[in-house]
Parts: sequence; C-alpha cells; structure tokens
Amino acid sequence: MQKVTVKTKNSNYPIYVENELFSAENFPTTELKSKLVGRRVCIISNSTVRSLYGELVEGFFGGLDVSFFEIEDGEQYKSLSTYQTVIDFLVSKEFDRTLNLVALGGGVVGDLCGFVSATYLRGVNFIQIPTTLLAQVDSSVGGKTGVNHPSGKNLIGAFYQPSTVLIDPNVLLSLPKREYVAGLAEVIKYGLIYDENFFSWIASNASGLASREISVVAEAITRSCEIKAEIVSLDERELGIRAILNFGHTIGHAIETVSGYGTWLHGEAVSIGIEMACSLSYNMGLIELDELERIRQTLIALELPIAASNLSGSDVDRLMDTIRLDKKVKDGLLTFILILNVGKVKIETGVSEASVREVLTQALSN
Repeated sequence: MQKVTVKTKNSNYPIYVENELFSAENFPTTELKSKLVGRRVCIISNSTVRSLYGELVEGFFGGLDVSFFEIEDGEQYKSLSTYQTVIDFLVSKEFDRTLNLVALGGGVVGDLCGFVSATYLRGVNFIQIPTTLLAQVDSSVGGKTGVNHPSGKNLIGAFYQPSTVLIDPNVLLSLPKREYVAGLAEVIKYGLIYDENFFSWIASNASGLASREISVVAEAITRSCEIKAEIVSLDERELGIRAILNFGHTIGHAIETVSGYGTWLHGEAVSIGIEMACSLSYNMGLIELDELERIRQTLIALELPIAASNLSGSDVDRLMDTIRLDKKVKDGLLTFILILNVGKVKIETGVSEASVREVLTQALSN
C-alpha cells in the first residue's frame, strides 16, 4: 500500500493508494476508524456508485450508525439547490458536530460533500473515497470544495481538508471509458507543470494508461498525488504556487460554462484548455513549436480532445465574458498559467485580452 501525506498549516492527513483496497485484507480499517470523531456516519453518493460499492463501504463502518444520501449524477447537479437538499437531510436527521461525512463518488460528489462538511454546523469531519480517476488524482486532494454558479464554475466554495483519502485504482475498471479517459487530463497536467520526467513517463506509457493497465494507472495516481500534496503543503489556500494547478482550467472552465454543464466532462474541457494555454504560450514566444506539438501528440495518444468541436468563432465573446469572471483575475487583469517548457510554468498576470481572444478565435475557426 502506498501512503502519501498532505501537510498543511492546520492538519496533516494520509492518502492511501492500493489496488483492491476495497477488500477485507487490504482495507485500512484501523487507520480509518482513527479518523472518526463520533459514531454517526453519512455517506454522500449517487445511485450508480452506491449500487456498486455502497454496501461494501458501509461494511467498513461496522458497528456505527450509517446513513446514505444520494444526489443526482452530473456536473449540473453541483449546485446550491443540491447543496440545500443535503443540508435539509442532515438537519432532519439531527446530526451534530460529531457527524462523519463520507464522499463516495467522483468530483461532483466530493466537491459538494466537502462544501457541506465545511459549512454544516460550521464544520464536521470529512472523508474522501473517490471512485473516478479525476477525483483520485485531483479533486479529492487539497481541500478545494464548492458548487457551481450559472455564471461560472466553482464560484461558491471553501478550502476544507478531508481527514483521509482512500483510493482503490481497481474501481476505475467499472467507469465508462469516456469518464476514465477524461481524468487523464489531470494526470498529464502534473507532468506539464511540475515534473518533466513524469511527463516523459506518461508519454511512454500512454497506451497502458489509455487501456487501464491497473499497475500503470496506480503508479500514475500515486505520483499525481505526491505532486499535488507537495504543492498544497507549500500553499494551502492558493495565495501563490498552488495556482499552477489551474493550468488549462481558465479556458477549460469557460468551455464548460458556455457549452452548458455536462456537455463536456471536466477533464475533457481541461484537456482542451491545456492545448489552448500551450498555444497561448507559443503565440507569446514562450515555447517552441516542436514542444507544442509534443504536448498535443501526447494528449491525442491518451485519447483526449484538443478542440471544442461544439463551439465556433461566434462563441468567442461569451467565452471571454466567462474568463473575466475567473477566480484568478486580479484587479481586472487576466491571469493565466503559461508553460515555459515541459515541467515548468509561470503565473502571468496581465495577459492581454487580445492575446486570449486570438487563441480562442484560431482554435474555434479551424
């Protein structure tokens, strides 16, 4: 079993990565129970994940009072209205501050459950059990929680760390291929922003990653979590270096919003955003054409999209309006994560709207 520790100012917590973690002989029962604060547990999930793993996970809390609450599946349900229904349920059950909330599912479940955990009674214990690749390598780690607003992604939320994260790569075999592949965008992101050797490893193992060779996938998950843990430990609340984790997300989030939540999976939109951020970097003279092509070809080898086929040049204005609402905007100035070479990026505030508009126009006119 691999263990990665996230160290923040106020807490340290473990991430456990093990193939077939959801088995009696592998599950870290003692470690999990050491993270509980009371005898009442509420597992937030959706019907699909609950049918696959609900009974199994409930068994890990043997002897405790366990409740389930199901939310609808899909990015469009990561909303204030869904948040309200969860809060209403917790109030109806008279849960107190000794409640343990467990997120069993993908990024939508984890982000929503985390935000509920941060705000119900001003904060209750929170455990992440992510079941999608994107959640395992990204959204379950680092404490970003929240819901969407019609005007933009994740505009409402809080930083709130889980007490532990439990990852079983084997559950990814039950994912639809499209959802699994979308998560690879976050994996390649770590190589691009922080570790050239990891990027080269991803490129060399693209076939194994795309086909879900579990030993290869487990290695990718562990290294991704190590990189994110290191960055979060340096900057928990995104006041500096943590912003590099948003590489590809500024345009990616805009594509999700303008297209309508659910049209593109988050990872797909991030992949397109990565390509456009790299193109922006190329247009600004920061990377060479061969480096840009190397990145594009690796995205393609992982079967990720690099173009928003549903949008056209007529959507550029709406995309720009959404980008102006991005959380990284400072004093009205656009901030982008730009790539200098594979494994190294910079945070650039004051990127001109004309430069961004040019990249969007080029991409959406092809």
